[in-house]
Amino acid sequence: MPEPRLDVIAIGNAIVDVMAPCDDALIDGLGLTRGGMTLVDTDRARELYDAMGPAREISGGSAANTLAGLAALGARCGFIGQVADDQLGEVFAHDVRAGGIEFATPVRAGDPPTARCLIFVTPDGQRTMNTYLGASQFLPASALDEAAIASAQVLYLEGYLWDPEEPRAAMRRAIDAARNAGRKVAFTLSDAFVIDRHGDDFRALIDAGQIDILFANHVELAALTGLDDFHDGIAALRAKVPLLIVTRGADGAVAVAGDEFAEVPAEPIARVVDTTGAGDLFAAGFLFGHVRGLALARCLKLGAICAAEIISHYGARPEADLKTLTAPALA
Repeated sequence: MPEPRLDVIAIGNAIVDVMAPCDDALIDGLGLTRGGMTLVDTDRARELYDAMGPAREISGGSAANTLAGLAALGARCGFIGQVADDQLGEVFAHDVRAGGIEFATPVRAGDPPTARCLIFVTPDGQRTMNTYLGASQFLPASALDEAAIASAQVLYLEGYLWDPEEPRAAMRRAIDAARNAGRKVAFTLSDAFVIDRHGDDFRALIDAGQIDILFANHVELAALTGLDDFHDGIAALRAKVPLLIVTRGADGAVAVAGDEFAEVPAEPIARVVDTTGAGDLFAAGFLFGHVRGLALARCLKLGAICAAEIISHYGARPEADLKTLTAPALA
């Protein structure tokens, strides 16, 4: 097998995040699911945008956020995702490429427009996300760069994108391309609502040995396994997934690989400003260590450092120098 040209290539939603602070009363008044992620249609997206206060627009999307963190750490990355031929599509493409990430997916002409996620951030740092998927849900299998997938050490797939039919087929094809090339497939479960809709698919992929690395939080772990006890959920999956990583918010994270078990606490932080992207950047730090062959505990430490950085400010893209922050853990 040839040496990988890329460390990680990811497939995910190509989204521009629109973020604004708000009070709890606005969350209730708009009938939003506090702290969750809800898919919205065009009319609802317009209604929510009109209700927002002053906002920031930042290119986002779960897998793209993870790649932004990886690239900031010095990893070689590529992204596959669908944007429309419009202004937000240009913004997204520019931001991804400016971060040093390869992005060559052809734009899609006509409607729907490029996806956007409307994020309301309450004073406690909790984010309530309302996602209009737009063009991102029409990623065709024909848009895949299978040579690039085969050249990457890890293919990283975003669970959110499993919902629409067209990109789901594309990701299945990408899994085949990666496994045929002898590469690893990583999957992030993304949200419990995704598991509610597609848990049978995910469990089938796991049972068939198609997933080498699985990222979940404790809520997603329970939804996938049907077990409320955290350790019972770990036990149910550890024999089926070569590498399982589960985050627990302020309680830290664990990783299991066969008989090996590692756990780290969350990194201390003065104040949680915005939890958007915490899991995405945790995955970035962990994968950065993993592709370099570091021990599980060190990979978890890198993930915790990156997650702490992202929750210290608004937005899901790092603002501090991640290389400097993680240098002690890599020494």
